[in-house]
Amino acid sequence: MPSSRPPEQGARSVFLRWRRWLRAAHRDVGYMLVGLTFVYALSGLAVNHIADWDPNFDAYERTVQLSAGYPAMDDSALAAAALSAAGVDGPPTDTFGLDDELQVTTSSAELTVSRASGEVLVRGRSPRLLLRVSNWLHLNRGKRAWTFIADAYAILLLGLAVSGMFMLPGRRGLRGRGAVLVALGVSIPVLYVTLSGGP
Repeated sequence: MPSSRPPEQGARSVFLRWRRWLRAAHRDVGYMLVGLTFVYALSGLAVNHIADWDPNFDAYERTVQLSAGYPAMDDSALAAAALSAAGVDGPPTDTFGLDDELQVTTSSAELTVSRASGEVLVRGRSPRLLLRVSNWLHLNRGKRAWTFIADAYAILLLGLAVSGMFMLPGRRGLRGRGAVLVALGVSIPVLYVTLSGGP
């Protein structure tokens, strides 16, 4: 029996069903990409300001005091005592003694030991764990497998951008303010490149 539904109503039904599937896919992919988006957004903010700070390590400086008995120690024992008091792991990579102080260097810190007072000045860097891992991933310094993950993320982001343009109908979508907002977003990099003189 032939359908009594007008052709335009059938087309509208298909269109609404297609838009409903588009919204569901956009929502689910967006949820799935939250973790990766945090990684790339945090890392992007961090490395954008690399001239102002070290996004991977936090520099520190502190002093500790050696216990009694240090004046009788030779340079090797004094270096070991300073490392222990400062809580610095790893053997010294270099030890340099002067009349009034001892310089001890490790892979993560530099220690200056005063022979007169037993005070140890510790300078070093501690990793910013979350940011360091995010930067490592963002700059693609991992294994080759991460390249495929990063490529898939970029493709899915493009999919979110395109699907987002078609989610709303009428004046709320591309036929109205959506077109204005898309044009505004595209104009930002175009204007910047034009006004700055480009690469």
